[in-house]
Amino acid sequence: MAEATWMDEAKKNSGFLIFLGIMTVIFGVVAIGSPLITGVAVAVFVGFLLLASGVARIVHALKSKQWGTGFWGTLIGVLGVAAGLLMIFRPLIGLVTMTMLIAIYFLIDGISEIIAAFKIKPDQGWGWVLFNGIIAVLLGLMIWRQWPVSGAWAIGILVGLDLLLTGVVTIVLALAVRRARRSGSLDTISL
Repeated sequence: MAEATWMDEAKKNSGFLIFLGIMTVIFGVVAIGSPLITGVAVAVFVGFLLLASGVARIVHALKSKQWGTGFWGTLIGVLGVAAGLLMIFRPLIGLVTMTMLIAIYFLIDGISEIIAAFKIKPDQGWGWVLFNGIIAVLLGLMIWRQWPVSGAWAIGILVGLDLLLTGVVTIVLALAVRRARRSGSLDTISL
């Protein structure tokens, strides 16, 4: 039932989905073309999220009836507010920090993907898992080796690539729905 609802909406709005996909591709290209500006924007956005989270924790902690919960909640909230303000007013510091965390994430994720690939080795698709793991490790090493300079490009390019790929997938799905609607076979959509 949920698929039919999604399909009905996609049929009605395939033109808008194509427009949305094109706009997302454009934003992705702009983000890749200006990765430092994109990275700073992401850092400021994360800063506002941390600030709001810290304020919420402080308010919750002050309403708490237990001393230990209130104290630790207030402390964590103050740290959240401080980190948020730092990222808002000094986004380059936040950007460099986020870049290091992403490098570590890619390294750990890539190593775990490589291990998983060898665990499922005889199964179909294990090579893709291995390939994904190798790419993640190489990306993590590349960001790590160029750190802190990689802070100027890594976040912006990664966000841009995500926007670009999301836009392309949106366009492809909208065109597939449009083709399926024209052929009258909405049960199967071929990409």
